[in-house]
Amino acid sequence: MDIKVTTIHGTISTTRRDAVAVFFSEWNMAPQAAEKTEHKKLMENFPSALRKKIETAIQLNEFTGKENESITLYTESLINSPRLLLIGIGESKKLTLEKFRRAAATAAKKASSLKAASLAILLPEPVTSETLAAAEISQAIVEGAILSLYKFDKYQKPNNEKKKLHSIEIITPNSRLEKEIHIGAKNGTMLCEAVYHTRDLENAPSNEIYPETLADHALQSGKKYGFSVTIFDKRKIESLKMGGVIGVSKGSENPPRFIILEYNVKAKKHGTIVLVGKGVTFDTGGISIKPAASMAEMKMDMSGGAAVIGTFEAIAQLKIPVHVIGLIPAVENMPSGSAIKPGDIIRHYNGMTSEVDNTDAEGRLILADALGYASQYRPELVIDLATLTGACVVALGHLASGMMGNDQTAMDDLKTAGEKTYERVWQLPLFDEYEKQIKSDVADVKNVGGRWGGAITAGWFLKKFIGDYKWIHLDIAGTAILEEALDYAPRGGSGVGVRLLVEFLKNVHR
Repeated sequence: MDIKVTTIHGTISTTRRDAVAVFFSEWNMAPQAAEKTEHKKLMENFPSALRKKIETAIQLNEFTGKENESITLYTESLINSPRLLLIGIGESKKLTLEKFRRAAATAAKKASSLKAASLAILLPEPVTSETLAAAEISQAIVEGAILSLYKFDKYQKPNNEKKKLHSIEIITPNSRLEKEIHIGAKNGTMLCEAVYHTRDLENAPSNEIYPETLADHALQSGKKYGFSVTIFDKRKIESLKMGGVIGVSKGSENPPRFIILEYNVKAKKHGTIVLVGKGVTFDTGGISIKPAASMAEMKMDMSGGAAVIGTFEAIAQLKIPVHVIGLIPAVENMPSGSAIKPGDIIRHYNGMTSEVDNTDAEGRLILADALGYASQYRPELVIDLATLTGACVVALGHLASGMMGNDQTAMDDLKTAGEKTYERVWQLPLFDEYEKQIKSDVADVKNVGGRWGGAITAGWFLKKFIGDYKWIHLDIAGTAILEEALDYAPRGGSGVGVRLLVEFLKNVHR
């Protein structure tokens, strides 16, 4: 990530950037007296001649302050920056952190389309004095702006003629808020760095990212950010009798890895949180092979594992005071003469057996071993993230992750974190009646439960392998792999889970 973020106490007249953006709420356009006062305060940031330009645009109805609306005015040397971007943020009474993210994304993409190399964004006092804290707004603005600029262009020929936006400055006219805004911007930048790396891992082709190289990335991250990493090779995995990891990997020439991350062991006395991420670096479906259409997306079937690595990078930088373990079973699911077959029976780490009815339901087989292994840490909570089922995408689309678990308080807390970060989760039921769908005649459990309720029966399968601990399962199949770009997430790997888990872990002991 090559975008520099700075914060200053100043005005749009004192900053010198290729473009400067100002957020306008719809209340700025309304005729009520109180709202006219707020509008007047905001307009005080502009020289009178520039103010007339803005008023003209408003009067001509070329700009109304609606969400995602933008207009470019050329300042003609009235201020030091040649372009002024008016960005709509919606109704003032409905302002949220997400609206600031989206407005910042609109500003950054607009500046980028204008080939601006630097952008300043103004935080006017009427906005920062509302119910949202200045640091939170600053962080949200940085997140929206930086994440909207992400591109996976590693394998494209460099275009040296195209100017890139590489500098973002947050301005506040209120000196009392300068420290808060700096903290928020710094935290947002660190989070974005982690999400960028997560997206890079997701979007990289499977001839670059396979179990061994995913483990190497984890090792490099640990060295860079200060958390420990242990890698189990195939022989060690076999000795631990992780039948799911070994079974799924049998069809591939790339041997499996089991990746263990650990952060802040000093905080162990306060409890341990375990994060488990599905690490299928490519999923053909195995013998139960997938259709060719969209199979290329299955390079992103390791998005849960990538999110765990990204989360560790972020919490290490932010110095969050929690002991966290990360477990990533990494495999490649390929069809071959040695591949696992429908009808095979696997014995997992905890001794339970599963009948493989469909080799394309492989993620739950490797997660079963990881969830069993998690018990040795005596965790207060285990959260797994997996691009597990197409059924979850059918149910929730690409806007919410499916959530299941056995502890309502923890799920409520995770939902709160999801609302704040806008990486939203939606609880699905684990009713006892679903269990019979994964009953096997020849093993302890079967790895698919039929056509109906596929996301839930997958969750029930995982529940069979958890230990005596609180547990949450997140099915991120729809939110991690995007068919179309969102406001600040590109088509492809979204990096979902990093900001959600960081926000949750920040508050876990409060």
